[in-house]
Amino acid sequence: MMRQNLGRSTRSIYLSLACLSLALHLLLAFFCLSVLQTACVLPTSSSSSSIPKADTLHRQPVFHASSSSAASSSHKLPTSDKHHKLNSNTWHHVGKGSLGEAAEQEKTLIGAGKVIQKVKGHSKLEALFRHPLYNLPRPEPQKDDWLLRVKTREDVKETESEEEEGDDSISISWTRDVKTHPPWLRFHLGISRWELYNRKDPNLVQLTHSLATQRILGKTGGTQLKLLISFPNYGQALLKPMKQPRDAETNENLFYFSDFERHNAEIAAFHLDRLLGFNRIPPVVGRLINVTTEIREVTTDHRLSSTFFTSPVGNMCFYGLCEYYCSTEHPVCGQPHALEVSLAAMLPDLSLAPRRSWRSPWRRAYSRTKLAQWEKDPTYCDTVKQTPPYNQGTRLVDLIDMAVLDFLMSNMDRHHYETFEKFGNETFLLHLDNGRAFGRHSRDEPSILAPLQQCCRIRRSTLLRLRLLSLPSFRLSDVMRESLAQDPLAGVAPLLSEPHLSALDRRLASVLQVVQASLRDTSCLLSY
Repeated sequence: MMRQNLGRSTRSIYLSLACLSLALHLLLAFFCLSVLQTACVLPTSSSSSSIPKADTLHRQPVFHASSSSAASSSHKLPTSDKHHKLNSNTWHHVGKGSLGEAAEQEKTLIGAGKVIQKVKGHSKLEALFRHPLYNLPRPEPQKDDWLLRVKTREDVKETESEEEEGDDSISISWTRDVKTHPPWLRFHLGISRWELYNRKDPNLVQLTHSLATQRILGKTGGTQLKLLISFPNYGQALLKPMKQPRDAETNENLFYFSDFERHNAEIAAFHLDRLLGFNRIPPVVGRLINVTTEIREVTTDHRLSSTFFTSPVGNMCFYGLCEYYCSTEHPVCGQPHALEVSLAAMLPDLSLAPRRSWRSPWRRAYSRTKLAQWEKDPTYCDTVKQTPPYNQGTRLVDLIDMAVLDFLMSNMDRHHYETFEKFGNETFLLHLDNGRAFGRHSRDEPSILAPLQQCCRIRRSTLLRLRLLSLPSFRLSDVMRESLAQDPLAGVAPLLSEPHLSALDRRLASVLQVVQASLRDTSCLLSY
């Protein structure tokens, strides 16, 4: 009898434990589902202090002076609809009273990545690119939002007569089948109004692979020893050679305009720009080339070939023809023939896609004694904000994005920037020519952040990504190290030394401190 009662009680205990376990599993599943939904779905914007919807989040500034005009992201679709026009009445200004609520919502959004990383268990870089801040939805691109397109048969017929009457320039025809296009052409056809490339485009891997492996057909010279090289299928790339060791710091007694250009700086700048979610630097890859067989023997530039010589220790060297550092005192040498270089994908020819060059309002004086106006006038931005094209649209926050990028990599040589003429002022800025970045890791240059400090403005999505990259689970130096490890030259040696990677974290903290100090300023309002 006792055994029978004991058996019944044991079965009851087992049944109770099973029910309890089932209930706990259901509760855990419900909790995980609610957390993931919170991570991926942004709250609806209200009339006062809520975060905007996901389709507008990436084009909102976080703070700016109340007297300035509104700014939005370079990823905005242009339209004639009045609802989408940008003017001073577009934004609803919010005082400091709502800052706490907004901060809590931002913490929820930024914290979404922690959940993803723990559940999936992938690398920090993969987790970063899966985060909602790097996967914001955007409208479908319209016909005019693409920089280039393959002509239809009707287009060809319309232009045949014009081509017959024109000059004898070579015309290249491609089929409409994208699979038959070389990677560089697919890159050109993928340029849109909002970005230079789509990070998720599989062609990006094919393009960098072709830059690193394709046979070099020819080479011509450039300025400060930049070489334009040619590949099969009419592809081209801009080559910058290694001129100093990767871990060498710029001499502190040199002015910014006297610094060398570094091949690894171009590579690292591309990766950093991608990690910040900008996608405004053409793809750059490192490559180990043979100075003799891949430069001297294939170049069509006789002036360049005349600068080759053999050094006293038997290394093949050349110095090229350019304005700076092109002399026998500043040669580029192989070891004895092997040379590290960076190769940047070329943008479409100017005859197909004209670009406009803009003088930066925060251009330096490029003088040993003089200061630029912005260095002497703390209210300088008030004038800039009233000057086209910075008085409307996204141009000012685009410029501040570029300033943040330059500060992180310590690039003081940003005197001009370019845009594609086709898109007018409704487009992103091209972040070109970054060879003088990453020169000094032991010292930061706060003046690079002058646009951010003086204008009291930053794009909302940029700030959220910066805060995300400051978290231990997405530390900027860690994801940068992992991203650079994908470059072919990383097998030779790290593209950035550890002091440079540590400097990224230090400078990121400085940017966030500047933003926080601006939010405490009574002249700055949190804006949505």
